[in-house]
Amino acid sequence: METEDTAPAERPLVVIVVFEGVDLLDVTGPSEVFALVRRESSGTLGYDVLLAARTLDPVVTMAGVRVLPDVTFDALAGRRIDTLLVPGAVEQDGTGRLRALADPYLVELVGELSGRSRRTASVCVGAHLLAAAGLLDGKRATTHWTTAPQLAEEHPEVHVDADPIFIRDGDVWTGAGISSGLDLALALVTEDFGEQVALRVARQLVMYLKRPGGQSQFSVPLEPVSATRRIEELRLYVQHHLDGDLSAAHLAEVAHVGERQLARIFKAELGTTPAAYVESARLEQARIRLETSEDTLERIASGCGFGSVDTLVRSFRRRLGTTPHAYRQRFRTRSA
Repeated sequence: METEDTAPAERPLVVIVVFEGVDLLDVTGPSEVFALVRRESSGTLGYDVLLAARTLDPVVTMAGVRVLPDVTFDALAGRRIDTLLVPGAVEQDGTGRLRALADPYLVELVGELSGRSRRTASVCVGAHLLAAAGLLDGKRATTHWTTAPQLAEEHPEVHVDADPIFIRDGDVWTGAGISSGLDLALALVTEDFGEQVALRVARQLVMYLKRPGGQSQFSVPLEPVSATRRIEELRLYVQHHLDGDLSAAHLAEVAHVGERQLARIFKAELGTTPAAYVESARLEQARIRLETSEDTLERIASGCGFGSVDTLVRSFRRRLGTTPHAYRQRFRTRSA
């Protein structure tokens, strides 16, 4: 796009869809990123950001905070949109689980507005609106990890990947859980105005510059705590024996159950397999050591139970979409 030396004749128009019950941070997080571009470039660069709603009445967000729309959807008729940003909303079902909402009116609206936009992006569960509008058909997409199974079940034509913090597939971007909207917005800024501008914005927000889209949106310690003592004891055993034998057969012996029963326990309590959980635990420890130590990849691979650097690299590529070296370069702490 333009460089800092040439002010654009017309700033790219970003339209953020707002509606009753929308997640507040989905709206304000990206808006803050876009606003800081103008400030950090002394006004030579930036976006025109409009909050668009059905009417100009105040919109009550999920947090209870009211926001004032700038424009109605009808008033956007015929206007060229550079970036359409679609946040989301959820409700709790009868079991207390969160389900993403996809109001038919908003679905139709998003489909129409996207047709007049250079690119379309969703934040968090806004991906469900894009999917319902057919904008994710045949594409790889992400959303908040809690509603990813719902997205995959309701839209089998979408290649759902619940791990990355954001995904770009052509001119459609999807972001993961809530705060990752900041990372997605920084990625859009980088594409439009370059990494140096995005870096200055990231510094003002006291955040990393554009975490790699492949970085996992959650870590092993944040996974749901299980309801039974047996599985909690197994989790602790895994954490304390990452460099040892953590095969399904050995874990079954530790738990005094058969391997089939072990698999059923892990599926019911943690929603995964013993092997996948062990790999996640080892990967989490490897990430921490890459961020906080100068250990060689050989030592990290051995200490975390990967056995070889090749196995460590393959796990990073498969689960995070990056390499241990690239991850260390981007996320190593200053003290390390």
